[in-house]
Amino acid sequence: MQQEEILVDVKNLVKYFPVKKGIIIQKKIADVKAVDDVSFSIRRGETMGLVGESGCGKTTVGRTILQLYRPTSGQVFFEGVDLAKLKEKQLRPIRRRMQMTFQDPYGSLNPRMSAGNIVGEPLIVHKMTKNRAEYREQVAELLMTVGLNPYMSDRFPHEFSGGQRQRIGVGRALAVRPSFIVCDEPISALDVSIQAQLINLLEQLQEQFGLTYLFIAHDLSVVRHISDRVTVMYLGKIAEITGRNELYENPLHPYTKALLSAVPIPDPVVESQRERIVLQGDVPSPLHPPSGCVFHPRCPIAIEECSQRKPELRLVSPDHWAACIRI
Repeated sequence: MQQEEILVDVKNLVKYFPVKKGIIIQKKIADVKAVDDVSFSIRRGETMGLVGESGCGKTTVGRTILQLYRPTSGQVFFEGVDLAKLKEKQLRPIRRRMQMTFQDPYGSLNPRMSAGNIVGEPLIVHKMTKNRAEYREQVAELLMTVGLNPYMSDRFPHEFSGGQRQRIGVGRALAVRPSFIVCDEPISALDVSIQAQLINLLEQLQEQFGLTYLFIAHDLSVVRHISDRVTVMYLGKIAEITGRNELYENPLHPYTKALLSAVPIPDPVVESQRERIVLQGDVPSPLHPPSGCVFHPRCPIAIEECSQRKPELRLVSPDHWAACIRI
């Protein structure tokens, strides 16, 4: 991959959340290892899907890339600049070029602000309009861009449906004309028919504005539709990275195979003939992750060495990375 193609480059990213004990004098007793040594890159103009079970660290990765959470260690390069080294004042002008849409369309919007003010607030914060007339014009244009009528700008969030609220969130992210957007499970709280509309909107906006997405989700069928490449996470670590078609046609990591076996296929003949992989046990706690490969307690092909040796994410075939010593 050529360096000029890369917009976001994550290297050895670690994010631990301290667990403290005590009321007056608090003492750290452990760390929640939400993200543990994660590395991947996102090319300009592509959509990188990030999938895994709930609690595997997907959202933490997205928020740490944007520096909403400061990393414990590691590097996050955005347009060649290491964001982890910058102070808050230095980050402010860069924040214009990277934005986020949130999972909950109900909790991510201020209920006391109108839709127009929610979408227009970034314009004021970053001083992107000269006067009131230009501000109103840009707000109306943003609402139309995301498929909402400008006359809705005076309505409050409770007056919109879930899909419309998510569109407001997308409009807010677009207001500062970013080049990179982290989409944190933007469709998981929506009805299936509304999900399709929002996915189509995101694809249309990507083509119109040349956007780059990190698309976080747990629905693998949606990820295949919108993503160019897919990163699979398990318990804070990356299991596999490859192109969307390669992932579905030739999954290598046993965890990826298990995830794909749970995706329903509309053809009843194919569905009845394929192998279903049922993982044993529960996902371990990130407070005390297993030694060696974190997946080994549930892995159907694990050997004794898996409990002792941490697998490296290595290139197995062209543009196909996997972290498993059995591959």
